[in-house]
Amino acid sequence: MNRSTRARTLTGTALALTASMALTACGNSDDGASAAGPRQAKSSEATAVKNPLVASYDGGLYVLDGETLKLAKTVELPGFNRVNPAGDEDHVIISTDQGFRVFDAARQTFTNVEFKGSKPGHVVRHGDRTVLFTDGTGEVNAFDPEDLAGGKQPQGRSYTSAEPHHGVAIELAGRELVSTLGTEEKRTGALVLDKNNKEIARAENCPGVHGEAAAKGEVVGFGCEDGVLLYKDGAFVKVDAPDDYARTGNQAGSDASPILLGDYKTDPDAELERPTRISLIDTRTAKMKLVDLGTSYSFRSLARGPHGEALVLGTNGVLHVIDPETGKVQRKIEAVGDWTEPLDWQQPRPTLFVRDHTAYVSEPGKRQLHAFDLDSGEKLTSATLPKSTNELSGTVDGH
Repeated sequence: MNRSTRARTLTGTALALTASMALTACGNSDDGASAAGPRQAKSSEATAVKNPLVASYDGGLYVLDGETLKLAKTVELPGFNRVNPAGDEDHVIISTDQGFRVFDAARQTFTNVEFKGSKPGHVVRHGDRTVLFTDGTGEVNAFDPEDLAGGKQPQGRSYTSAEPHHGVAIELAGRELVSTLGTEEKRTGALVLDKNNKEIARAENCPGVHGEAAAKGEVVGFGCEDGVLLYKDGAFVKVDAPDDYARTGNQAGSDASPILLGDYKTDPDAELERPTRISLIDTRTAKMKLVDLGTSYSFRSLARGPHGEALVLGTNGVLHVIDPETGKVQRKIEAVGDWTEPLDWQQPRPTLFVRDHTAYVSEPGKRQLHAFDLDSGEKLTSATLPKSTNELSGTVDGH
């Protein structure tokens, strides 16, 4: 696959899986947490899996065929481990208590590539770059995911924040690095570095900055506790929320849409707020629109479709397909049964992962995983696994 095709695949089919998601996403009850289990793992050579999915469970990882959902391999990995897209056709990145480890999902084995450091946090894919943020050290590592081939440490770019914090960073096509500002106690905004790591812009009007997403035109949004901070056309722009306190800590973007999808929480004292409203941030006008779905959702509920659709998995079990321009729900896909978001962000709950035109939804209560065609709403297949899964991710579609 050539570079231009690959770039379209990375940005057009599943950007929502950054953060945002994840992304990228972290639990709102303790968004500074990024603890994970020990790095010991057992695996062996196996037949390559095409377009694999990787799901975490308590004690390891499941590797599944992306088309049939057939379980190809079980890999032991004790503890709580996070699963992130690496940005190529073969690998995912596993966050462990020792740092980020690169897992060859196609061949179901860990490689020798590691980015060691305490509290590995967000993994962001954008264009032809993957960026890792290690919360415990403030270290940022950016590299071309194609360089993961062969199991060798990629020669990329590194930067260390002034102070460690629960942060996130993204590298743009012009090699500007946009990274959050903060300390372990307080997060305030973001700065921009040129290709030589020289600061060229800064904004400190984004209290509690958390999460990122990129929209059409390479506009980047960061969630704040009073709106969203945008970086566009070489400058920062603040999008104010309609409420005095309004946390939009998890976002999902698509290069097919100028509108970002975000969550929306308004109770600063809640142990766990279960909002029913989502936010749609128009990066052209720097305005925010709120849409009430009539059902709550979690930080693992947000994604984007191949045409820029906003996707939200509700606790009523419905996958909402939303027109981001109008905020209207275009389609409701009955995906799973009713569920309740657990208080502990590390506990399993239905999780949404999108790749190309397929939405994968886990259903931990039934130990199941489902695949849906986003264009038709049809269920493609389902599988039952030995144990309930937690996080869900995968490689970039090679078709």
